[in-house]
Amino acid sequence: MSLHPVPGLGRVVMVVPTYDEALNLPPLVERLRAAQPDVDLLVVDDGSPDGTGEIADALAAADPQVSVLHRTTKEGLGAAYLHGFRVALERGYDVIGEMDADGSHKPEQLHRLLAALREADLVIGSRWVAGGSISNWPVHRHLLSRGGNFYIRALLGLGVRDATAGYRVFRRTTLELIQLEEVTSQGYVFQADLAFRAVRAGLRVVEVPIEFVERERGDSKMSRRIATESFRRITRWGFGERSRQIRAALRGRSDDHGRHHAEQPPTPGR
Repeated sequence: MSLHPVPGLGRVVMVVPTYDEALNLPPLVERLRAAQPDVDLLVVDDGSPDGTGEIADALAAADPQVSVLHRTTKEGLGAAYLHGFRVALERGYDVIGEMDADGSHKPEQLHRLLAALREADLVIGSRWVAGGSISNWPVHRHLLSRGGNFYIRALLGLGVRDATAGYRVFRRTTLELIQLEEVTSQGYVFQADLAFRAVRAGLRVVEVPIEFVERERGDSKMSRRIATESFRRITRWGFGERSRQIRAALRGRSDDHGRHHAEQPPTPGR
């Protein structure tokens, strides 16, 4: 565990969930430690049958800035991140980040997110803002990501162009404010959930461009089930948000109407 704070931010840790990432984890750790020597790494392994957990233990034994949480069952991306966030908060970190274990998120670009966090509460490494890009994705993945993010913006009124991105950094105060204990979403909708909560809480969310590189080793965790869950949850949240906005607007009209009548001068002769 590093005792060296990142200037202007304090102690920083990146939470990295793993499941069958034995080939990808060692090079990721090496690159992150080289790019950001003062940043710690917390691996959250969901009982990988390929030995990822044991490899993570060996990496932690060789480097005090790497630590590992072992989970016995595969419960999904959201559950792994929430577990990692809780432990990171208990350990007193000032900044807690997320990144994929497969190398899709370049550790060499983490400095962009950390620099932006000095003036923000949550920073998202975005594929869909000016300067952002994706390498090695097939057309259907482009369409799925762009379409999904458009749907999220339209339904939730969320001004974030890449709400499903998994490369991000939070101030600890942000995670404390958005009530992690109430988060139940799993899969990739978890990312949209936290971004939506941050915006609803009035926090400053900033996107910075990154290059997302499709994994070269191992299999993607995206599945039809995960995509379906995401669509259903976003739709439910969207209708809930629209209902909330309508109720707020009606209350505002009612309040304005009441004030209008209260402020009317008395009728002459009465």
